Amino acid sequence: MTEQQQKTLEVGKKAFSHLTHGLKTGEWDEFLNMLTDDFTFWFPMGKYHGLNIGKPKAKEFLEYVSESFVGGLSITSVERITSSDTTVVFEFLDEGKLLGEPYKNRVAASFDIRGDKICGYREYFGSDGKSN
Repeated sequence: MTEQQQKTLEVGKKAFSHLTHGLKTGEWDEFLNMLTDDFTFWFPMGKYHGLNIGKPKAKEFLEYVSESFVGGLSITSVERITSSDTTVVFEFLDEGKLLGEPYKNRVAASFDIRGDKICGYREYFGSDGKSN
């Protein structure tokens, strides 16, 4: 692994730790502090489907996630981490209560890294309702 790949992986793991904390607690400041001002994110469905631009939009989205998962969303298993010079992808399982109903999912989340910040995020998922 090159020095750049190692640095990118470290930044990605730190961001993922802050994301995990925010999903569980609704406390997003540490994650938001890691985002560039021109941050973009892509989400596969719902109100935020497609490309979204800017930290204010990201904050709005994360607050929406917290409102949707009252009691938090827990990462139950990290299945795989893949990285390059500029990107880190986490594949994981999560569970919680979505609008009061039991929820389990398989997720792949991709972080684009610039320096020590996250400049892009893409999320892909497909719930089979079991995801163990």
